[in-house]
Amino acid sequence: MTISDDVQRDLIATAHAMADAARGVILPYFRTTLLADNKLATGFDPVTEADRAAECAMRDVLAARRPDDAILGEEYGTTPGTSGLIWVLDPIDGTRAFISGTPTWGVLIAVGDEAGPRFGIVDQPFIGERFEGGFGVARSTGPMGEATLTTRGTATLDEATIFTTFPEVGSEADRAAFHGLASHCKLTRYGMDCYAYALLALGHVDLVVEAGLQAYDIQGPMAVIEAAGGIVTDWQGGPAHMGGRVVAAANPQIHAAALAILSKAAE
Repeated sequence: MTISDDVQRDLIATAHAMADAARGVILPYFRTTLLADNKLATGFDPVTEADRAAECAMRDVLAARRPDDAILGEEYGTTPGTSGLIWVLDPIDGTRAFISGTPTWGVLIAVGDEAGPRFGIVDQPFIGERFEGGFGVARSTGPMGEATLTTRGTATLDEATIFTTFPEVGSEADRAAFHGLASHCKLTRYGMDCYAYALLALGHVDLVVEAGLQAYDIQGPMAVIEAAGGIVTDWQGGPAHMGGRVVAAANPQIHAAALAILSKAAE
């Protein structure tokens, strides 16, 4: 869909208002004795009052500023809209990191349509860093000031830095594919959640590979990375905005090299 310049400006301003609101409600909970509930009967998928409060705060902003837009949020599901635009929200991506006191979690915000995100934010409230991309914007702000986001030009796997959140990645096949790819890379790191995607957009990471993602896990980072010059697809090179197996790459060369390995697991 075509989005006018005036609407683009309003969407950007609304996204920042939402990120500000989420910051305000999340930070009082961070590094406290906050308890986490488990979403799963077996295993551990934590959710906290901070997650719920942040999504409510962002939804309140949308109710006031853009009530006709649809919403997909991790904690409160789908709210229909009539404008053709949908906001995709993850109030705290990396709740395990959040309850462990590590500042690698983030607030994820995206707005787009059925084809995918058009603008996104990855916000790290504790550090005070915000990464945004889309509608001609590719920018970070934080303690070091403002910077233009530009992915780097690493062309070969033997010079690449690769990230994923969990060493096991997903299924046995997913894990084997990831570790097969990582064995060709110079440096492999784990556990950064959405912050790894921000580092890719900032030009410090070459690949982020994940499996089992939801739309709200990837759409915010996807918009930021693509605005910075990167590529985000599934493991076969197709659309990734609805989640699943995702590879984010700094440039076409490193993306093609990663797909040559990952696509074998996706057949």
